[in-house]
Amino acid sequence: MTENLAQIDQSPLYHPAIIRLENITKTYGSNDIMVKALDSVNVTIERGEYCTIMGASGSGKSTMMNIIGCLDRPTSGEYHLDNLEVFNLSNLELATIRNHKIGFVFQQFHLLPQMTALDNVILPMIYGGVSRQERQERAKYALERVGLGNRIHNRPNQLSGGQQQRVAIARAIVNNPILLLADEPTGALDSKTTEEVLEIFETLNRSGMTVVVVTHEAEVARHSQRVIWFQDGQVVHSHLSPEKVGITV
Repeated sequence: MTENLAQIDQSPLYHPAIIRLENITKTYGSNDIMVKALDSVNVTIERGEYCTIMGASGSGKSTMMNIIGCLDRPTSGEYHLDNLEVFNLSNLELATIRNHKIGFVFQQFHLLPQMTALDNVILPMIYGGVSRQERQERAKYALERVGLGNRIHNRPNQLSGGQQQRVAIARAIVNNPILLLADEPTGALDSKTTEEVLEIFETLNRSGMTVVVVTHEAEVARHSQRVIWFQDGQVVHSHLSPEKVGITV
């Protein structure tokens, strides 16, 4: 698996898009009661883009996030992440991709309360087999990138909500992922802290990281380069200008 990931950029069929979803369908239930969460979705996201995924509740945006993040599998269709077709990969291979290629940020911070900020950020590297010394150095650098270099020994209950989300972002980027995937990352934050978090996303994007944010907030979407709008399991706008998102969905 590691060899395959290392060799992917050398493939003669290499495609510059970091995310390619082709005719993705996701259904739940049986023939009697079947729900089609996604219906023949086609989406392409280029390397280095900053996109938001929007839509009303039940539109399919959360299902799309789970598939992009390799947390769920489509019922049919093809999903290429960094030129790697992930549909038929084993659960272990998908876990390896999540650890090495994708950084996750959620509305709830999912920090371990008994651990310091530094130790929370170190966790993904333990699973990735990084040496102890390198784990320490990379975790400190990641926390410095999000403005918490002076809070590395604080536990979550000693940090504000915004600071906890910064720790979660540091944890998401510590393995240098190619994709930062955020699900309602500002939903538990006030407006000032929301702006601070979104500034971090913009800085990471300017450094070359692809950023995809799932949100229902128009103000969050306006920080991105384009909006992908879902309705009833389908993409109704694939390149909507953020300035045209005038209401909170």
